[in-house]
Amino acid sequence: MSETETVVEETTEKALKPGQKSPKTIAKLEEEGDIAADYLEGLLDIADLDGDIDIDVENDRAAVAIVGGKLNHLVGNGGEVLDALQELTRLAVQTSTGDRSRLMLDIEGFRSGRKSELKKLAEKMAEKAKSSGEEIRLEPMNAFERKVIHDTIQDLGLSSESEGEDPDRFVVIFPN
Repeated sequence: MSETETVVEETTEKALKPGQKSPKTIAKLEEEGDIAADYLEGLLDIADLDGDIDIDVENDRAAVAIVGGKLNHLVGNGGEVLDALQELTRLAVQTSTGDRSRLMLDIEGFRSGRKSELKKLAEKMAEKAKSSGEEIRLEPMNAFERKVIHDTIQDLGLSSESEGEDPDRFVVIFPN
């Protein structure tokens, strides 16, 4: 008589909305992080750069951070090089898994620092929108930056939306 093992994989979300794809499991997201780390280690080796790679799962996506060493040039002006490396890393993961990746890459804490700056900006502009009663249009931002602004504005009880086309897409904050 054989025993049947039931394996329950922990998922990152509980309930699905109609038409929504099944969420990735923590194990799948960790696999994405491992693939990304291997890819990035290869790039660092080719460029003869030092850096430690940390892998985590945050906000239903794989998060990979490169720390240590002098890597600010891999961030670039305003994070442009970082954004390009993130896209290349996502493509490497997609090539390996066959699934689109929403992986986030950070180098030398740039994104975490930028996130703090953006939250402060959102709070300041939300207050300005409330006090003036007028909508506030922000400067163009990349998708990561816009998401931080939208999330913060929502947490503050206001609403916002993105307008325009990349690379000139920007956030509008409404006074409600």
